[in-house]
Amino acid sequence: MNRRNFTALGAATMGAAAMGFAASGLPARGLAATADYTSTGVELVRSAPADDGFSFPAEWTRHERTLMQFLPPQNWNDNQLRGARTEWAAVANAVAEFEPVLMAVQPGDRAEAEKLLSSDIAFVEFAMNDGWSRDSGPMILTNASGERAVAGFEFNGWGAKFPPYDDDLLAKARFAKHLGMALHPVDMVLEGGAVALDGEGTLITTEECLLNKNRNPGKSKAEIETMLKDWLGVEKIIWIPRGLTPDPITDGHIDGMAAFAAPGVVLLHTTDDRSDPNHAITKEAREILRRTRDAKGRKLEIIEIPLTSWNVVHMNFYICNGAVIVPVAGKAGEDDVPLGILREAFPDRRVVPITGRYIAEGGGGVHCITQQVPAV
Repeated sequence: MNRRNFTALGAATMGAAAMGFAASGLPARGLAATADYTSTGVELVRSAPADDGFSFPAEWTRHERTLMQFLPPQNWNDNQLRGARTEWAAVANAVAEFEPVLMAVQPGDRAEAEKLLSSDIAFVEFAMNDGWSRDSGPMILTNASGERAVAGFEFNGWGAKFPPYDDDLLAKARFAKHLGMALHPVDMVLEGGAVALDGEGTLITTEECLLNKNRNPGKSKAEIETMLKDWLGVEKIIWIPRGLTPDPITDGHIDGMAAFAAPGVVLLHTTDDRSDPNHAITKEAREILRRTRDAKGRKLEIIEIPLTSWNVVHMNFYICNGAVIVPVAGKAGEDDVPLGILREAFPDRRVVPITGRYIAEGGGGVHCITQQVPAV
């Protein structure tokens, strides 16, 4: 099943389909992942990164580069693939104007990638199943000694929805090996888009995703909190019950609904349309954020961004050096207000709109296909 058709399924049908995948020949690690990172040659460190002072920096801190994956054909039909690759390349080329980009590419796709991408973009070749670097790529940590390491959370195809995903399970380790970074493995499934961090000890996530039985069955909320604290170096976890709907692929990733703009400042998608189920979802999120303090004891400032489009999610932007790359629908009535708010939220960065229709049809946005390498 390709990604566009899967996204079009209703929630009930989606659930049945995902259960069907799990019962029809998925690798045993599907819902209880057991990644063999040793096959990549990456250095493995069998300890919690926080014990060595590591934590995940805020996205707005200085980057060394951005990591992306040139879209392979596995989960896309021919028409989708052409359009999506064009948008993937547009994002990469836009980011490359502000910082270096390293693009992973399958050997057979190198020539096509070179046609679409800026000559400034570097390549690394390895096998992949899909192109969502935020979720399958490495979450890179830093410490006060200027060291970097990778949090080795496991990837199971967003709850075993798109088998096979054997190669994407190893993507973070292959990137880590190429970059010369050690990886700290952990027996927990987590996609990067499921968490938002401020770099000062606070993490926001959704119960819908992290407590979903298709991610970490058998693990309690308390156990998941401990792993997040030990592997991402956070102190305070803010749980939002649900992400935006419909979201049949990621099961409520937070990066579709909310993001930190600065320490103590949260951007939140909201809607005044009471007929939209997202009205209740975002209202509940707003109330939780308003009454919660962050790891530093600060009351959170909430900046609301209206949900103006059914075609793209403007919140799924990416902060790079000097810019904010934002997915847009290409319609002034849908894009102008969100872009204006983002310009006010990031006055020292250029807000760069990029058409994201095909990326959205695949279930994501600009943030979903990028992953930062923090500078040290």
